[in-house]
Amino acid sequence: QLTEVREYARKENLQIVQELQEACTAKAPGRPVFNEIITRIEKGEADGIVSWHPDRLARNSIDGGKIIYLIDTGHIVDLRFPTYRFDNSAQGKFMLNIIFGQSKYYVDNLSENTKRGIREKLRRGEYPAFAPIGYLNDGKGKIFVDEAAAPLVKKLFALCAEGRYTLDELKKLASASGLASKRYKKPLVVSNVHRILTNAFYYGVFFYKGEIFQGAHAAIITKDLFDKVQDALKLKSRPKLCKGRYFAFRGLFRCGECGCAITAERQKGHNYYHCTKRKDECSQQGYVREENLALMISEALSKINLDDKTYNAMMAELEREKELLKAEKIHNGRVNEIQLQEIDEQLARLLDLFVEGNITADEYKAKKASLINKKIALVNNSQAIFSPSSIPLLEDKKTHHIENPSLDTNGKWLEPMRDF
Repeated sequence: QLTEVREYARKENLQIVQELQEACTAKAPGRPVFNEIITRIEKGEADGIVSWHPDRLARNSIDGGKIIYLIDTGHIVDLRFPTYRFDNSAQGKFMLNIIFGQSKYYVDNLSENTKRGIREKLRRGEYPAFAPIGYLNDGKGKIFVDEAAAPLVKKLFALCAEGRYTLDELKKLASASGLASKRYKKPLVVSNVHRILTNAFYYGVFFYKGEIFQGAHAAIITKDLFDKVQDALKLKSRPKLCKGRYFAFRGLFRCGECGCAITAERQKGHNYYHCTKRKDECSQQGYVREENLALMISEALSKINLDDKTYNAMMAELEREKELLKAEKIHNGRVNEIQLQEIDEQLARLLDLFVEGNITADEYKAKKASLINKKIALVNNSQAIFSPSSIPLLEDKKTHHIENPSLDTNGKWLEPMRDF
């Protein structure tokens, strides 16, 4: 356009005072370059404007009115366009006003069509923007999980939920795992990590202009994990949770001589247990490695046998509990389905109340967010209830024997029962 305008000015022998280019849209008033042009014309520095088309000058009623008024007052003598011929007469100004009105109509209509399309996408649960890290846009308005990045994002959430890492440490762990920005493939910075960890999109919802919507995309994490991450982030990026080591048997035993508790410590890559000697009367000086202690416990338990009557009674009770658990899962699943239907009905009634003007926009958004989050929690709960890993299997363990010939054999070993 600029090249053709220059060529047009040269052919028409127009004296150009200065070339000015406006980067802001003409849809709304307040453009700095346009205001500068109007000010300089009012001062008498120029008496005309050369532009590609009238809609380049104004697409709103205020700027269009200014142009018409300056023509009426004689500040603007002529307007020149390569694509349109303007005549400084009553009819010419009338036609120019019509063109300005058409330009405004075009912008308003385009805006309304765009907004209508976005509202339709929101109703379908489609996010009307670029997908965050862990997801991909298919170019047709759909968003699907990025199989390469999604596990890394999920791991990032899991690490943050532990509460043992700062955001800076999480940034380094994310970069080391291969997680990078989508556009430029650069290592993440702290703000990127924080944006990921606070984005509700990953558990199946998204916000648009302050309103929550249930997304049609697949969730990468659960709502429960997301809430744990938010609690961890409240520690202001400082790890404040206990970093104490975990010892499998600490707190289970007391010293056979003095009765004090048995404590544990880690030395040279191994865990050792010993008496705390709080009473200062214990003569025990040795340490027991965790591996040896585990073997001692296993050998002690392996000596315990059950008679057939007790064993059969326990297995029957376990079978009964398994059936009750299955029944409970089916019951809870049906209750979840009913609650999901009730939430959908509440969302529909809530929308009706908002449309009728019975509640404010803030009240609508707050209640909708509460219902959507409750719905997501129920969906996650339903998935957990009916996942194969949540249904226990009752295995027949009658044939477990002790391989060590020095111990009692051919008995009903108690240790396998711990699995139940």
